[in-house]
Amino acid sequence: MNLSFLDLSIIVGYLGLTVFLGWWISRKATKNLNTYFLGGNKIPWYLLGISNASGMFDITGTMWMVSIAFIYGLKSVWLPWLWPVWNQVFLMIFLAVWLRRSNVMTGAEWLKTRFGNGPGGKMSHIIVVVFAVISVVGFIAYGFEGIGKFAETFFPWDLGIHTDLVNIPSKHVYASLIMLITTLYVIKGGMYSVVITELLQFTIMTLACLAVGAIAIYKIDPNQLNTVIPEGWKDVFFGWTLDLDWANILPQVQNKINEDGYQWFSILMMMMVFKGVLVSIAGPVPGYDMQRILATESPKDAAKMSGIVSLVLFIPRYLMIAGLTVLALIYLLPEFRASGAELDFETILPYTLNNLIPVGVKGLLLAGLVSAFMSTFAASVNAGPAYIVNDIYKKYLQPGKSPKEYVTMSRWVSLIIVLVGITCGLFVESIDSVLKWIVAALFGGYTAANLLKWVWWRFNGHGYFWGMLTGLFASLIIPSLLPDVATLYLFPIIFFISLAASVISSLLTPPDDEKVLVKFYETVRPWGFWGPVYKKLKLRNPEAQANNDFLVDMFNCATGIVWQMSLILFPIYLVIREYMYMTVAFAAIVATTVILKKSWYDRLEDYPKDITAQREKKSKEIEKREVA
Repeated sequence: MNLSFLDLSIIVGYLGLTVFLGWWISRKATKNLNTYFLGGNKIPWYLLGISNASGMFDITGTMWMVSIAFIYGLKSVWLPWLWPVWNQVFLMIFLAVWLRRSNVMTGAEWLKTRFGNGPGGKMSHIIVVVFAVISVVGFIAYGFEGIGKFAETFFPWDLGIHTDLVNIPSKHVYASLIMLITTLYVIKGGMYSVVITELLQFTIMTLACLAVGAIAIYKIDPNQLNTVIPEGWKDVFFGWTLDLDWANILPQVQNKINEDGYQWFSILMMMMVFKGVLVSIAGPVPGYDMQRILATESPKDAAKMSGIVSLVLFIPRYLMIAGLTVLALIYLLPEFRASGAELDFETILPYTLNNLIPVGVKGLLLAGLVSAFMSTFAASVNAGPAYIVNDIYKKYLQPGKSPKEYVTMSRWVSLIIVLVGITCGLFVESIDSVLKWIVAALFGGYTAANLLKWVWWRFNGHGYFWGMLTGLFASLIIPSLLPDVATLYLFPIIFFISLAASVISSLLTPPDDEKVLVKFYETVRPWGFWGPVYKKLKLRNPEAQANNDFLVDMFNCATGIVWQMSLILFPIYLVIREYMYMTVAFAAIVATTVILKKSWYDRLEDYPKDITAQREKKSKEIEKREVA
């Protein structure tokens, strides 16, 4: 396809503006590692929240969501539970507060507040750095495949390199160029550049989403849609089986459903809920989501930042997803049917934009989608090097260097991680394959150790190291040993292998330093099995109270999941013009918002009441001495 001059001008102008803005703002990031990676904890929570939402608005994930919406209809809204998408709800309700109370720079550094600086603490510190780098490289490879497929569809030049020695397809060259352009401003400006450029990217992406939603509503008659979808496509709820029959409409779709293995939808849902609750309580993987939490000014701000992500993200994003899906169903289904060939469903999004969106609007949409990719990629690139430079280079290899030297090293490490991620991306078969490995296998190896660190006092640094290491190897080996088993169903195997290693190695080694455990529990105050530590804290601080909010937090999480799902369903029902269900979704948004305001927001606190009281008392004593 040949883009019009107007469309190309919009895209090139946007890319130039983004790089200039990121480079210009970079002067704020050169003071030290804290300003480079966390913005000096001075960036307002709502800007960090919008930035975080922009980072999750990735083009690769959007391509996948359009493909599953085309295939599974409204039941596709459940499939992002594979991540799970509602981990943001758990963060907003309690986990973001727990994480931010540590006042550290990275997830690896946070572990010393839990396990201390002994041998076990150092081992846990190193293994989480290894995991952070692997996960960041995995996300870069995942994005590499998506942006390459997308760019190849639109841009008119064949940039492939075909010689006797190498054969690099055009999509990989496009992906490499876009990643390297983004890397320019990320490694120069750190968190400041990432957040400011992501605000621009989110604005453009939101305008693009509204445009697609409006085009779909204007162009599509609901009766047209009903003639090209199977019975049950508009039903969000389900029975034991999926019960979508595409055989007489588009057989390739039926083949894809069989290949995915999602026919027994209830079993799939039970597995996603089982995995989702465990993964959500374990907390975010060490990446851009955690960096935004640690960059906030206070624990309450961390919770509010996590909450605003869902509020600003889902309505515009699903306007675009639903709009592109119905446009493809109406206008491209006959072409798909006539071709009779196997379809790459991940290309439905670029194919739809390519054929159905008018000049000018297409340029805005392409700029928006490229910005979505750049946003996600930039956030990952900013997060990964923090672990290597702050947690390995500064701590063990070159302590005592100047802040500027550490910032310079961070830039070099960023570039190296990008190059490694691009290299891994060359071997990715599809978006779907790497997505399933990340959300099922890799998360399976991460979950057990990170769940136990919150809820069991006897779990120590040795247990964390061996649990993570075993889980990491299991996530790499088990899928290759059982290639015919869907990756999601491997999660329990990997999880229980990691859990066994975590528990056994903890019980075979001494507990962590008592002072570290008491300090951690006093400051963070998680719920769980902390009885012995709580008794020791009471001896030192008789006013300390245990966290008994488990049931309240779980109620708020359940309410938050309904709230989040309503934010997703509302724009979909709007686009397909099911106004009665749209009204129900809106009513659910209002009702759950009121409940969360009273049950969660009004009860937020930076630190436990006894600590706050102690700090206020000390502050007053200092004031009295200064007056005297």
